[in-house]
Amino acid sequence: MKRLLIVFFYSVLLSFSQPPKTRVSAVTETFGRVAITDPYRWLEDQNSPETRAWVKEQMAYTQSVLAKAPQKGRMHKIVADLLKVDTETQPVERNGRFFFRKRRATDEQGIIYFRQGENGPDTVLVDPNPLSADRSTSAGIMDISNDGRLMAYGLRQGGQDEAAIHFRNVDTRADLPDTLPEARYLTVSIKPDRSGVYYVKSVAAGPRFYYHAMGAPADRDRLIFGEQFGASQLGECAISPNGRWLFCQVEYGSAADKVEVYVQDLTSGGGMKPIVTGIDARFEPDVAGDRMYVKTNWKAPNGRILAIDLNHPARENWKEIVPERPYVLDSFSLSGKLLATAWLENVHSRIDILSEDGKPVRQVKLPGLGSASVPQGRWDSDVAFYTFSSLNQPDTIYRYKMSIGDQSVWFQKKVPFDPSAIEVKQVWFNSKDGTRVPMFLAYHRGIKLDGNHPALLTGYGGFDVSELPVASNTALAWLEMGGVYALANLRGGGEFGEKWHEAGKLEKKQNVFDDFIAAAEYLIKEGYTRKEELGILGRSNGGLLVGAALTQRPDLFRAVVCGFPLLDMVRYDRFKVAKFWVPEYGTAQDPKQFPFIYKYSPY
Repeated sequence: MKRLLIVFFYSVLLSFSQPPKTRVSAVTETFGRVAITDPYRWLEDQNSPETRAWVKEQMAYTQSVLAKAPQKGRMHKIVADLLKVDTETQPVERNGRFFFRKRRATDEQGIIYFRQGENGPDTVLVDPNPLSADRSTSAGIMDISNDGRLMAYGLRQGGQDEAAIHFRNVDTRADLPDTLPEARYLTVSIKPDRSGVYYVKSVAAGPRFYYHAMGAPADRDRLIFGEQFGASQLGECAISPNGRWLFCQVEYGSAADKVEVYVQDLTSGGGMKPIVTGIDARFEPDVAGDRMYVKTNWKAPNGRILAIDLNHPARENWKEIVPERPYVLDSFSLSGKLLATAWLENVHSRIDILSEDGKPVRQVKLPGLGSASVPQGRWDSDVAFYTFSSLNQPDTIYRYKMSIGDQSVWFQKKVPFDPSAIEVKQVWFNSKDGTRVPMFLAYHRGIKLDGNHPALLTGYGGFDVSELPVASNTALAWLEMGGVYALANLRGGGEFGEKWHEAGKLEKKQNVFDDFIAAAEYLIKEGYTRKEELGILGRSNGGLLVGAALTQRPDLFRAVVCGFPLLDMVRYDRFKVAKFWVPEYGTAQDPKQFPFIYKYSPY
């Protein structure tokens, strides 16, 4: 939320002295015939005393400017009020017990609770707040046994990726002696009889699949799968509800453009067998009984669902049960012996309930134009839950009865403003090459389109990620300040399927920046704002987006919030997890890819 303040107060910087100077120490690197000089390479050493001193000086300067910014007090109060509300995660049901994490307004960290029955009292299961003096330790649910008596949960210190896995007896509220030491765990799955757990751990060499026998020391855990996979892969595993099948998926690249699926019959004692290999497409599996359901974009850019009999899994036996539609299949779940499917139709949610063979049962009635998660439950349980949110409706969790379609509110986030005063609409504009691109707008009802409103434009445009019109604290705070909030659905995302994603990756990445610039020009042309009142915001891949927009069209924006961005695209893939992003961006180390990367790299 501090970054939001930067957008609002950026113009104040212009009236202050220049920030502290940065030492120049040029380093030249040659790519083919192109020599690139970097004057600030020394700042890459984040732990050096000089770099730390530089950061401290820059922070002090920033704080001195913001301290004198007009309306800071009002903005601070709005943000503080938004943070002082109860939040809750969608519950997970096991054998009549409902598990969820709730953060009360007075809590620093969320607490894990459970209810015995849908209407039972909330009972504390794990409270991480007392576990560290600075209350930086967080707890998250990893898995719960089928009978609801054992919970695997992770404890994470601060914002680190690694967590230690603990196991809590739900009946006694006490931990078992078993602990998995700190590591980057991708999934944990408890056997139905609670005798052991399967888990996936990401190590330097790649994803590794292990089995831990309860009661045994963790250093005796058995590696069961994964030695053939490398550092650019990720993995997941889960146990089918009937306990027979361990099914695993291995993802290639951060956008998972290729996924392989494997299964092991836990009743026969056999090894892991491939189900899906050798296909450059996404596959997302789930299992009910002896049948695997797979969402895939193989031969279907918008997505479809296949059914595979795990007793006869040869490819010629695969059966399409949910065909591709003109709009995107976002996700699916197996609940109440039915298929719940979530679709993106012109970038807003539609949920259809289907039979186990894909026949229509009913469409879920949603509250309005917004984003809904697919109803999640258990194959053998009638109750499922989904979350709906829009730019004028805070997160609301609905309890949904799969058999009859009855739904009711389980939890609704209360915000200290009147969301009904906000109007939300979807508009379309032409990008540079004529492509029609949608954008969601939110603003107070009845404003005059005279170009005099501060506007905040945001987007992402990458990794097949769909940016949906959900209620975020950033959007709500900006709207409460009287601004116009705009969310552009850029190419590179997943809003219109794989073709939309591919139109904004690798050598076509410039399309994303063109879409964003065209969105800004639309807002100005239609009277929502003017360039002197327009700020742009992006984080991560969105940080690259606003960085490129700023360097390509500095005349178009008054303020830029560039959060934890990628900016030096020539060298980004040499750091930490960035190797996973090469399928999306390419690498300057490839002579064929260097020219287009170098051309748009903001740094």
